[in-house]
Amino acid sequence: MRADPFFVAVTGGIGAGKSEVTRRFEALGVAVIDADVIARELVAPGQPALQAIRQQFGGAVLAQDGKLDRRRMRELIFSDPGKKQLLEALLHPLIAMVMQQQARAASGPYVMLAIPLLAESHRYDWVDRVLVIDAPVELQRERIMRRDSITQSEADEVIAGQATRAQRIALADDVIINQSDLAELDEAVKRLHSRYLEIARRVRGSSDPSGECE
Repeated sequence: MRADPFFVAVTGGIGAGKSEVTRRFEALGVAVIDADVIARELVAPGQPALQAIRQQFGGAVLAQDGKLDRRRMRELIFSDPGKKQLLEALLHPLIAMVMQQQARAASGPYVMLAIPLLAESHRYDWVDRVLVIDAPVELQRERIMRRDSITQSEADEVIAGQATRAQRIALADDVIINQSDLAELDEAVKRLHSRYLEIARRVRGSSDPSGECE
């Protein structure tokens, strides 16, 4: 019998709607561990990772309150691939380590791991299943522009800096196409939730018939 929960990684391109999906899984009682949340915690003032970033990129990447200036950092890494690789080398191993620790400590039949850059990383071979949230590039662009108040060219630059849709789909065990109404998204999440509960019961050797997360 397996002691750990069943691990489901959820990923997708920027603007695909991963947060809309994970919120729905959380509403069903599923523990969601988010790589972006962990990253923000790691670069909070006083944390060693923020000091390492300052040493590598200079004080210009810090705002007046001592926090990381995310817009400035984003501009730097998307204008210089070398800087992007340097930042990833600093943060990604720490994010993966903390995520695995939190995942193993979580309760419930299965745990969802929100990993936006799963296709770009090789640090998550311990996950059991991959759910990809997909959307047409045109819709991604529209959502990013609206959310971040950026231009079309800036949005396209961000999209181009990530893995392609085909690269993400190649990793997928399951796919949600998030381009229609929220009612359809609700139904897609509910169907997958039932599937994951069943898989988790088989993997963990559980005979619990309740079909609910603990």
